[in-house]
Amino acid sequence: MNVILRSMLTCPSCGAMTTETMPTDACQYFYECLACKTLLKPRAGDCCVFCSYGSVACPPIQQGQADDCCRQGNTA
Repeated sequence: MNVILRSMLTCPSCGAMTTETMPTDACQYFYECLACKTLLKPRAGDCCVFCSYGSVACPPIQQGQADDCCRQGNTA
């Protein structure tokens, strides 16, 4: 299975879209919108900002192997 490493984040506050490279070894919990400076964090039930606001889920979720950071995020 090929893992997609680039995801387009869409800010829920201003609608700005930015393509970012996702980390492969951890979930990214925070992201600051480059346009409006809103600090994004995952929605309830999501492990990272890419799963909440991205066009592609994070690599651990894509691989079906959510590591500890993803499991913790899903229970919060």
